[in-house]
Amino acid sequence: MIGLKVPKKEANRIRLILLEKSFLDHHWKIRRFEENVYLPLNQTPCPDFLKELGLQLENIVETDFEELKKRPRNIEDYLQGRIPPEKMEEFKKSFDIIGDVVILEIPPELEEEKYLIGEAALKFTKRRSVYRKKSAIKGVVRTRELEHLAGEDVSETIHREHDSRIMLDVKKVYFSPRLATERKIVGDQVQDGEVIIDMFTGVGPFAINIARRSKLPNVKIHAIDINPPAIHYLQKNIILNKVQGKINPLLGDVAKVLKDLDVKADRIIMNLPGTACEFLPVAVKHLKPGGILHYYQFSRDFDNPIAKVKNAAYPRQIEVLDKRKVKSRSPGVWHVGIDVKIN
Repeated sequence: MIGLKVPKKEANRIRLILLEKSFLDHHWKIRRFEENVYLPLNQTPCPDFLKELGLQLENIVETDFEELKKRPRNIEDYLQGRIPPEKMEEFKKSFDIIGDVVILEIPPELEEEKYLIGEAALKFTKRRSVYRKKSAIKGVVRTRELEHLAGEDVSETIHREHDSRIMLDVKKVYFSPRLATERKIVGDQVQDGEVIIDMFTGVGPFAINIARRSKLPNVKIHAIDINPPAIHYLQKNIILNKVQGKINPLLGDVAKVLKDLDVKADRIIMNLPGTACEFLPVAVKHLKPGGILHYYQFSRDFDNPIAKVKNAAYPRQIEVLDKRKVKSRSPGVWHVGIDVKIN
């Protein structure tokens, strides 16, 4: 193929010019031999351009270059040529990585290719296990069915988020790595000495994020969940993150647990966007005057969740401090979060 033979001392200057003028062929490796460098070209430069470079037609040579192997940029690159292009259009490009586990969403149209996709995800992410979603999140314990596709069938893992380590089993508990930023936003608002209730804690990512902060040595978090495996892993995470004494793990229905606990909180976290509205009266009852409620709901707008908090808090007055679209749930529907001060 066509190459440009240039003196080694001039190679970088000429390479940059060729790059700028789109003459350099990126599919081949630059070759060095003795005092010369051979630059792969995708077209033959005209004599005037060569003259500008300080070169002549004799510098254009026929030579061999080694093909430059590029690392695939995404899962689709691994699947190129293995799945028909029309089917690849159905592929959901987003996926979750939780520790050493990858969770894919594969539509029915790609059912026959699911193992190919699983192997591609394993190679691209370099994780240990790959699963696909087999159902939506369901039930009071918020779990979903998963199907093993590639790698080891090991669903327990440790996920790293900010400065926290979260141990969990993706088959037994709910956890979303996509809420990492939201957990930081909430944690950044906490003041030392606060009493906090995390009403639907899961394996404790909100609670652990807050408790690990060195500026909050006297914070106290009551972390509640109805799912026994979630509390089991929360207890492990308390030890793993060395926050014993800061988090009180509590198993059971949140309304009954709080009735028995009889505590008033400075801050309450309600991250159960599907049904958190049912527990708003309980939350308001256990929030101190001037306390902060972090309320989450699936909604098309902010008006609906704000109205629900306002109705539940009446006759207490509310002040909306912030509102956020945390992540998309479906077209036009968002997982929204609002921070509300209830006086």
